[in-house]
Amino acid sequence: MLKNLKEAVCQANRLLPAYGLVRLTWGNVSGVDRERNVMVIKPSGLPYEGMTAEDMVAVDLGTGQVIEGTRRPSVDAEIHLELYRTFPQIGSIVHTHSKWAAVWAQAGREIPALGTTHADEFSGEIPCTREMRAEEIQTNYEQNTGRVMAETLRKQKVRSSGAVLVRSHGPFAWGETPQRAVEVAVTLEEVADMAWHTTLLCGGAPPPVMDELLSRHFCRKHGREAYYGQLF
Repeated sequence: MLKNLKEAVCQANRLLPAYGLVRLTWGNVSGVDRERNVMVIKPSGLPYEGMTAEDMVAVDLGTGQVIEGTRRPSVDAEIHLELYRTFPQIGSIVHTHSKWAAVWAQAGREIPALGTTHADEFSGEIPCTREMRAEEIQTNYEQNTGRVMAETLRKQKVRSSGAVLVRSHGPFAWGETPQRAVEVAVTLEEVADMAWHTTLLCGGAPPPVMDELLSRHFCRKHGREAYYGQLF
């Protein structure tokens, strides 16, 4: 039911300021119903405080047209739609301008995998897109942003959860559900903070985490052999 998806997307959006991932209205969460071919997303510029499920906007996944809701969807809706269309394993997307992840995006640099906090969520470095061309910015900007992200992500195995930095812009994270996507965004911001300070402390590029340690920690929480957490 769209009612349930709207509620989940609304709750996830309200978690963004609670976790310190956004200022003012600088972020959005969306979720997708693949059976109905519908995306639900935060309205454009709406404050998180007082936001309700009824405020969420439902958009046709194929045409991008609003099919339910009285408000305008986020200006980033076309970015979300492009990722959903390209990667069917994605169930929800979070976009923020969280400080430390945005620092790496503005530098045009991927976030290196330096320790087990990173490895618990991400199986390698968090990529950063190329610089967009002038014509891509001047025409169909949001859709082209999504396409540049997809171009970057095709170079690696895209899982049901993960993240990417859009150069000069900020981070996008995704997961199977809105709640899960927010968790990935929270982890992304933490490892971006850690990576920045580790790089500063080392006076340059620090050594990456050992491949064996990266794989061990990632596989503890992801995949068929995962054993982190409870069975109920």
